[in-house]
Amino acid sequence: MARECRRLFIPPPRLQQVSVEGVLPLSAEHSRYLCKVLRYGPGDRFAVVDGGGHLWEAELLDRERARLLQPLAEPLLSRPKDQPALVLAAAVVKRDFELLVRMAVELGVDRLVPLLCERTAVQGQLRPERWQSIAAEAAEQCERLWLPQIDPPTPLPELFSAGSGPCSAGMLRFWATTRQEALPLLVDALPSATAPPCEEVWLACGPEGGWSPAEEEQAIACRWSPVQLGPTILRSSTAGVAAAALISHWRVARG
Repeated sequence: MARECRRLFIPPPRLQQVSVEGVLPLSAEHSRYLCKVLRYGPGDRFAVVDGGGHLWEAELLDRERARLLQPLAEPLLSRPKDQPALVLAAAVVKRDFELLVRMAVELGVDRLVPLLCERTAVQGQLRPERWQSIAAEAAEQCERLWLPQIDPPTPLPELFSAGSGPCSAGMLRFWATTRQEALPLLVDALPSATAPPCEEVWLACGPEGGWSPAEEEQAIACRWSPVQLGPTILRSSTAGVAAAALISHWRVARG
């Protein structure tokens, strides 16, 4: 039985170390993953992804080196970014945030903004480096060619101040909330297939305990459109995953 061709994310700076002969020096982490975790040996093949839409085939030479089977300037596969870009602004939660990062990446989110809100409660230290690593692993696992962007932890007022002006024609901003009458469903608020194309779709999901009244008022003042995700009250981490699934499905269906 043929061995599955696994994908390995290698940052562009390391790819620039490829020799004229196509030999790629492996980091200690990549060597351990290929040789100890996957138990690859010389001659086994895998795919190299740069996180910028490009893929090459590679052959393991030894524990420290691999060889690209296509020239660096001529990848086997190139793909543009999906449009519109999907941005999930999700409040950091005490538990499950790492799981939320992984699932959001697997579902197709292009950018994740970890939010610090009035009611944010965090156990231990924030771990943005860990989130970046999880995002890379998830992108490898689900075979994405573009590595999603994981922003630093961002206080909610900074998010508002960055986008406090009128919403551009190419940007849609949705504010997931609950316990308000006549809230439209997100699936009904997203543009139809015949609507003019947009560049970015933003969706904000709140912390455990929900948004504060002041945050709700400021969101409306900054022209975020309030929506609901469904008829039930979801955990914060569940809401983030559900939101990611809904906007990703909408983009695929829109074509």
